[in-house]
Amino acid sequence: MKGLTDQPSYIVELLEGGVTLEDVIDGHICEQALVEKSAFVVGDLGALMRQHLCWQSLVPHVQPYYPVKCNSSPVAIELLASLGLGFICANKAEMSLVLDHGVPPENIILSSVFKQLAHIKYAVKNNIQHLVCENEAELSKIARLHPNAKLLLQLTTEAHAAETSMAFGSSLKSCRHLLEAAKELGVEVVGDLQQAYTHALSDARCVFDMGVELGFNMNILDIGGGFTGSEFQLKQVETAVRPLLDAYFPQLSGVQVLAQPGSFYVASAFSLAVNVIGKKVVTRHWDTLAQGENNEDTEFLYYMNEGVYGPFGRKLLGNSIPAPSVHKRVLCAEEAMYASSLWGPSLDPLDQVVERCLLPELSVGDWLLFSNMGVCGLEDLSCLSTAPPLPIYYTVSTSDWYEMQEAGVTLDGTMKNFSFLPYSP
Repeated sequence: MKGLTDQPSYIVELLEGGVTLEDVIDGHICEQALVEKSAFVVGDLGALMRQHLCWQSLVPHVQPYYPVKCNSSPVAIELLASLGLGFICANKAEMSLVLDHGVPPENIILSSVFKQLAHIKYAVKNNIQHLVCENEAELSKIARLHPNAKLLLQLTTEAHAAETSMAFGSSLKSCRHLLEAAKELGVEVVGDLQQAYTHALSDARCVFDMGVELGFNMNILDIGGGFTGSEFQLKQVETAVRPLLDAYFPQLSGVQVLAQPGSFYVASAFSLAVNVIGKKVVTRHWDTLAQGENNEDTEFLYYMNEGVYGPFGRKLLGNSIPAPSVHKRVLCAEEAMYASSLWGPSLDPLDQVVERCLLPELSVGDWLLFSNMGVCGLEDLSCLSTAPPLPIYYTVSTSDWYEMQEAGVTLDGTMKNFSFLPYSP
């Protein structure tokens, strides 16, 4: 996990006899109460499995390719590989990681917009042939270093470009030129990667037709990402995309349809427990329109033992962090709730994790639980923290483990690096 590191033993605690994830969190909090009260992460492998079953149930015709940048936990990578997923890699380190976990080269796509020469050479050395390309400069580089590559052209639409200030990808107009350049350079183009699937499939059909006209075997369509993890959203995507795929890329066409569900798979599988290490009370005053009436409001600032220079790194890139729950706190209707903000330990003005939320009054030493933290930190920011990596405790229930075995996951084969131990509080 970005900003977090797995225990090297790949030990997974097997939950038997009605033991729940909450029991595991309680147990580790009790352990920490006796020592340093360090933050920790709990990973639920069963949640990964349930998301996979949801994907297979709702969009069985779309092959999932997992973007490693979402969460590079070796345990998650090995489990997803054992379930047959492909992988989207942005650099040499990510390619090496998935290859080390037994992923065949044909199930790997090197996708970064601007690829370092060393990364392309690594792909050549390891027979990784599928590379994403979106401009002529990259095409020339790939043709020189990896002439046997099979390219996926990255296409952006006018609608997608209007939504973002920094859209990558070729326009429909420039795709013809890129295809012709690839033909001249002798590089094979096999497909297209979309960034706004609900608006772009007709454009993709045009690109495929242009490629076929130039003699390319166009057989891969990647409809991109944007899958949040919600079953409801996935149903909406299926409803929107299925008729378009049937119209432009029917099953008899032989086109393999891929997608990039990153957070869909991993977000709900990881929970983070942090400790409150400091507290400040601020009383804010303001005058109302009523003459002589003065109002005041109490706001609490809580400081936690982890912040944006650790597992909350994505906050620095403008992503919001949902408010946490309070461990072992059953709220009643009469309990007062206060405006609160949550901060990391650095005292840096940027180290604000949650700008505003409603919480009961907390005490130093209380624990807060952040769910859906599977996409939590970023590799780009991990260098800013000198703290040791957080421990991750992996769990799976016996019922989820049976589901995995039915899906073909075995300890002596696809998950040979795992060691399952019964959980004991």
